[in-house]
Amino acid sequence: MACPRTGKDLTPDLRSPVRGTESGCEFLSGVFSFISFLNTYDTIAQHRILTDGELALSLNLEEKKAVVSDVSAQVAKAQAIIIAEYRGLGVGHMTQLRAKARQSGIYFRVLKNSLARRAVTDTPFSGLSEHMVGPLAYGIGSDPVAAAKVLHEFSRSNDKLVIKAGAMANLVMSSKDVANLASLPSREELLAKLLGTMQAPVANFVRTLNEVPTRFVRGLAAIRDQKETA
Repeated sequence: MACPRTGKDLTPDLRSPVRGTESGCEFLSGVFSFISFLNTYDTIAQHRILTDGELALSLNLEEKKAVVSDVSAQVAKAQAIIIAEYRGLGVGHMTQLRAKARQSGIYFRVLKNSLARRAVTDTPFSGLSEHMVGPLAYGIGSDPVAAAKVLHEFSRSNDKLVIKAGAMANLVMSSKDVANLASLPSREELLAKLLGTMQAPVANFVRTLNEVPTRFVRGLAAIRDQKETA
């Protein structure tokens, strides 16, 4: 007799730990059902993590208020907000992106769009609300170039992350605008260049100051030698 699921012959065998055609078929069916359950659970788990990010699926009113308050505090001191769709992006890649954002001082979070809209209401970034559609990750930073650079550069090597839009104070940016912004030197790079420019004349001044006493001593030595030979 063949199992209706696998077509395998399940003729009773006294040496087998699974005796009888029906029990053997039920055993194999149970194995396939368990594997199917694991695959389904894994898919649901990943969907929950990536769709709702750091938020539970069922936030109560107080929890929602806390999230909005947290994001609003970041928006209040932000110079730019960049939003990107992450549909299909794996958990591992999302973790890498979070780490890169943290290193650059960018507040990065996956948010429910309804909560994000509340956070930007009546702020210079309110125009971004119309672009808050789909599964989005939000990059919020006081350095607009750094915020754009982190998400843009990551999207170049991960096509599952797609820049949707961005905003600076009272200015909504397209994905192309965000790419152009990302190509500029960051605040840290500009400060480093400025410091290097400032250090050059300072170094020359210090070198001159160091040379003054040396020249003075040499001058005195020359006068002494002239007197001795006179």
